[in-house]
Amino acid sequence: MEKWKKNKRFIILTSLITLLPMMAGIFLWQKLPDQMATHFDFQNVPNGWSSKTFAVFGLPLFILAGHLFCTFYTSADPKRQHINDKLYRLVLLLCPAISVICGIAIYGYALNFKFDMGLFSKLFIGLLFLVIGNYLPKCKQNYTVGIKLPWTLDNEDNWNYTHRFAGWLWVFTGLFFILASLINLTYTWILPAATIAAAFVPCIVSFLYYQKQKKL
Repeated sequence: MEKWKKNKRFIILTSLITLLPMMAGIFLWQKLPDQMATHFDFQNVPNGWSSKTFAVFGLPLFILAGHLFCTFYTSADPKRQHINDKLYRLVLLLCPAISVICGIAIYGYALNFKFDMGLFSKLFIGLLFLVIGNYLPKCKQNYTVGIKLPWTLDNEDNWNYTHRFAGWLWVFTGLFFILASLINLTYTWILPAATIAAAFVPCIVSFLYYQKQKKL
């Protein structure tokens, strides 16, 4: 747990940031409706509803649980020495960012503020792809962060090849999401398809590389 101890203050800070929407919800409690939209599509239309209690307390606490799980799970990785501090802190920032963005969207809609969640979501996802894509080629073999397939974990050359390819693909996907948000792309199937491609194409490329190495 050396990595956890080294980053203890950062973990506490990110945990508090994750709970910011809950604190804001308590402050706004009297102004919030009993039923609140808690899920939106890319067109800023709500398609999921929850009670005020769950929206204010349950959702931030659920995200905090995910944050703490990622924190300790990453710290316990047998190859945690391969996870540099910048990458570890990037992992720690994901849940707080998601919690704050969800809080802004949920409270903003409940209080009738004009807030384009679709635009903001596409920009955030695009930025996330860009940042992660930039770090993937620098990610060394470990059991927590990266594309963890039997052949990438078994072969360092395959791991490096896969993550270099995935890095370029994720950067391209991030730029595509940002461009889609700026031009207000309305084809709702394209963005989910791009996300699926970014997730699965590197796995296919990695397997083909594994098959090629077997024949050598």
